[in-house]
Amino acid sequence: MMNATLLWLRQDLRLADHPALHAALHRGGPVIPVFLWAPDEAGDWPPGGASRWWLHHSLNSLQADLEAAGSRLILRRGPSESALRELCQQTGADAVYWSHRYEPSLTTLDQRVKESLAGAGLEARSWNASLLHEPWTVQNKAGKPFQVFTPYWRHCLSLAEPEAPLPAPRKLPAPARWPSTLDLQELELEPKISWTDGLRQSWQPGSTGAKEQLSGFLHESFDNYGEHRNRPDLPGTSRLSPHLHFGEISPRQVWHGLRRLAQQRHLGERQWRNSQFVAELGWREFSHHLLFHFPHTTREPLHPEFSRFPWRTNAEHLKAWQRGQTGYPLVDAGMRELWNTGWMHNRVRMVAASFLVKDLLISWQEGAAWFWDTLVDADLAQNTLGWQWTAGCGADAAPYFRVFNPASQGEKFDPHGDYVRQWCPELAGLPAEWIHRPHEAPASVLNQARVELGVKYPHPIVSHPIARDVALEAYARIKGSTRPA
Repeated sequence: MMNATLLWLRQDLRLADHPALHAALHRGGPVIPVFLWAPDEAGDWPPGGASRWWLHHSLNSLQADLEAAGSRLILRRGPSESALRELCQQTGADAVYWSHRYEPSLTTLDQRVKESLAGAGLEARSWNASLLHEPWTVQNKAGKPFQVFTPYWRHCLSLAEPEAPLPAPRKLPAPARWPSTLDLQELELEPKISWTDGLRQSWQPGSTGAKEQLSGFLHESFDNYGEHRNRPDLPGTSRLSPHLHFGEISPRQVWHGLRRLAQQRHLGERQWRNSQFVAELGWREFSHHLLFHFPHTTREPLHPEFSRFPWRTNAEHLKAWQRGQTGYPLVDAGMRELWNTGWMHNRVRMVAASFLVKDLLISWQEGAAWFWDTLVDADLAQNTLGWQWTAGCGADAAPYFRVFNPASQGEKFDPHGDYVRQWCPELAGLPAEWIHRPHEAPASVLNQARVELGVKYPHPIVSHPIARDVALEAYARIKGSTRPA
């Protein structure tokens, strides 16, 4: 009988379409799934509070899936290198299989673990489980990484289609004797303060929740995705991001789920492959491409001239932004949705981020840190790309003179004010005409809606027109150009 294989699980918390698991089964012998809690190995970016909450429940779901397949999940604390070697000694395993990670500190860790295990005479192999195309497989004509999304994704779409996802095994061969394990509660992933009721009501972590989310999106929202994806007042987005981040579902499963739907709807190949939703999968791929090739961007701007930008330090303004008390309803609704559910609609993320870096001139690093701690889908690659894009200092960045007007963005994408009313109930009585501009509303309208500015809802903490002018002047100096009219 073959010796056991350790299956080292991290952000691949599923049984379906799991190449490392598939390889371990093909190898023969018992398979011992193990999760190691080693947050310090993530360097400057250990999992935030919302991510830890999700991880707890995702691991709980995975434990149930493994038990249904006749297996178990072994939980240990790191460091990973010594924990894996110790488990191999305790179980007689002579191989460790796992899935690739792409964050800077973890790619270094993976290489060190491989060398350590190989030095001990153990087989150490890893596979891609989280991307359609690994970062080093996509290059421009000069053999260098892409820095602009459109040619990057056009190139990806010209490559061979992703392989069909692997099925989930019904049974996993178990060892004669299982090694000791920690109880999930011992990892202390859930926060000690009770702020997670909204997370529990909003999400179902685990592969079952991921499959249900994908199915619901494809059959209820995909047809209108291009039209509704920018509307926070409508259920128009997939909300798959946390499931993809934790590997409860793979991008290949999403891709081929969409392919099956297209076949059922008799959609042409170009029609669905060039859809806006597929492009969003591309942006996820692009973010990992950038992070892998430009690892310094988690803390520093891709374009070095932006290191001279005159960011401000204003604790009062930062706190108002974090708490959804800026006086701009769309921004405040988004920040409150984030705190209550661990998620924020993508259009509102852009507006809230633009307000922080361009209206308040507070650095994008401050925003990235807050999102990292509060988002259930906090992903280092996408968080970095999104904030550098908004700040104008990253790859494929928004033009520096693009400064979102929170009021007009609200009027365009939350035209009836339903999203603001949900998250800023103190404004619920305002008519749609004024709900995104309460500070401009006539006193009679405010009185009728029982809105007391400065009491129940704050006055704007800055004047957007003035803040926009100040930001444009600062950006123009950095860019070495004349401020646009």
